[in-house]
Amino acid sequence: MSAKRAERLVNLVFALLGTRQYVTAERIRSIVPGYEPADGSDRADEAFKRMFERDKADLRELGVPLETGRTSVFDTEDGYRIARSQYELPEITLTGDEAAAVGLALRLWQSAQLGGAAQGALVKLRAAGVDVDGAGTLPLQPRLDGGEPAFDACYTAARDRRLLTFTYARPDEDTGVKRRVQPWGVVSWHGRWYLVGHDLDRDAPRVFRLSRISGTPRASGPPEAFSPPADLDLAAVVARQVGRPEHVVVLTARPGTAVGLRRRATDLGPDGTGDDRLELRTTEPWALADEIAAHGPDVLVESPPELRAAVLERLTRLAAS
Repeated sequence: MSAKRAERLVNLVFALLGTRQYVTAERIRSIVPGYEPADGSDRADEAFKRMFERDKADLRELGVPLETGRTSVFDTEDGYRIARSQYELPEITLTGDEAAAVGLALRLWQSAQLGGAAQGALVKLRAAGVDVDGAGTLPLQPRLDGGEPAFDACYTAARDRRLLTFTYARPDEDTGVKRRVQPWGVVSWHGRWYLVGHDLDRDAPRVFRLSRISGTPRASGPPEAFSPPADLDLAAVVARQVGRPEHVVVLTARPGTAVGLRRRATDLGPDGTGDDRLELRTTEPWALADEIAAHGPDVLVESPPELRAAVLERLTRLAAS
């Protein structure tokens, strides 16, 4: 979107938020900068109508509650307004752990496709008064990143619903095999990125780990060429096809901390010293070790001993740096 068009949309929103009455298109044309001025010619009128129709569609696509109606029975044409009560966001409040998670996510979504959306979300949260530290309080990097070479191509093809062709090597194969896939989506699961889609040559749903894709996947054909299943759950598809042994982990956490871990855990009650005991199940203990270490002294591992040692190793390395 050009800067001139974005500025016009902002001016349009301000104009329609500033009134409770419906504003006609001609009135909008005269008060909102950026529209084709009226000079009595059919060309100028048509240019304004096309521009205004695009702007209305853009606002609605962005979620702006643009209403159409008439202020009184004596009005001869429809007008437009934005209902302030539906447009304004309620107060946004995040706990310390949730704000830290948002900051960590901003460091994760740095691909060319998603970086702009991440920064836009950061601006909106800060404008709402939410303090989000994009650098994080601990110098730990997230295990996941958008740096998988195949990430952008797979994400874009899934978003546009275009056929994707790539070379894929399974663990039991010495060389890669060409695959033709209708990509349904890209999802992170237990520390790794996966592409889920319908394999045309095998005529069945398949899961592909992005790190095993060689070269750059190539999208072809028209957009919107297929539709994923209506009840699709990407993570569930990956869980069914990528089997790993499950580990039971017992933690202790200080009250009010580790909100993200608590949401996935079973509460085992207090431990007798004022801390809370939690039980989690994971198939990626080393990814969980990264997450636990990010909480520093607020979270301790009771069992298994291998995970406890992994967390201690990470914290020792962090202290030495």
